Amino acid sequence: MPLANVEPLTQALARRTLFGFILTFIASRTMVLLIMSRRVPNFYFFLRGTHVHHLNYGIFLLASVCAYALFWSPTGRGARIAALLYGAAMALTFDEFGMWLHLGGSYWQRSSIDAVVIVAALFGLGGWAFRDMYKFPFGPQFAVVPGPGGTVKLKPGPVAPAGLGQAVRIGSSGGPSARPAP
Repeated sequence: MPLANVEPLTQALARRTLFGFILTFIASRTMVLLIMSRRVPNFYFFLRGTHVHHLNYGIFLLASVCAYALFWSPTGRGARIAALLYGAAMALTFDEFGMWLHLGGSYWQRSSIDAVVIVAALFGLGGWAFRDMYKFPFGPQFAVVPGPGGTVKLKPGPVAPAGLGQAVRIGSSGGPSARPAP
């Protein structure tokens, strides 16, 4: 996949993750408020009398989504769904960040809101601010090209001629490895 196609895809997945994160955070806070004000029935899950907090759902969902992404390497629709679920899992987990930090305590801790704002900002940066994240504007750029007998040549050219992971940027140190192959 050419690099030009990787950059917009990565940003689109980051934006989808942010969408899932914000939507899930709003939904979880709304449900907690509605349950606490007794406007809806108590949907909390209890296991042998112990309230299972939604950060636990987030942890299991994070583990599942990360295993899926790692072992099946989804593309297309699968990657988009994984990004959305990853955002949802992060929201469920970081919504109760204060409980991790203090190992108990109230759900309404300031540290949980701070953590949610920081995570949302990072997803937002990944989706919009780092548009040139995969471009290397400094120094010479070389493409890794397979040579005869399993050797590798470096030729001046675009950063990723054959796909992500098959190209490197070499600094302008002037050493032998920074010179292009003939």
